[in-house]
Amino acid sequence: MSVLVGKQAPDFTVPAVLGDGQIVDSFSFSEATSGKYAVVFFYPLDFTFVCPSELIALDHRIDEFKSRNVEVISVSIDSHFTHNAWRNTPINKGGIGPVRYTMAADISHAICKDYDVEANGPAVAYRGTFLVDRSGIVRHQVVNDLPLGRDMDELLRMIDALQFHEEHGEVCPAGWKKGDSGMNANPVGVAEYLDKNADKL
Repeated sequence: MSVLVGKQAPDFTVPAVLGDGQIVDSFSFSEATSGKYAVVFFYPLDFTFVCPSELIALDHRIDEFKSRNVEVISVSIDSHFTHNAWRNTPINKGGIGPVRYTMAADISHAICKDYDVEANGPAVAYRGTFLVDRSGIVRHQVVNDLPLGRDMDELLRMIDALQFHEEHGEVCPAGWKKGDSGMNANPVGVAEYLDKNADKL
């Protein structure tokens, strides 16, 4: 499994269903995310079990992502037509409803391979999440095995931490949440922070 943190996020251009329901033959990751942060959110397959819970949870927080200037792109090996059918299937019938972010179709498995999240055996994507900054650099990644769903609020926390660091220059200690103080990345700053907060860690 490759570590992409600190490296340029692999670009891709594939068919997709956009957040407004439009089906396109050529969605460009680099064009769609220019000047924005991005979340690339891999999942195994449409019309499965853990996946809809994750994609619906992601959609429930889409306004939170947008308020942070984050473009969300989900990716699986299904076609854009299957994505569209899943979006058009009611939640109580096994669908995900009209989610408001792009669903990219990695039919060739090229994106899964470029991000190194293709599972051995079933050749679907592991539950990989990549946070990309405005320069196109991967700043955070997490990869879960197929049975393990992700926490969207933790993803938002990581975005807040990255943006806090960019704005203030301070680093974010364990358990940091938006509104908390940061830490100066030097021995004095660490000592001061731990003196005030060690019992809360």
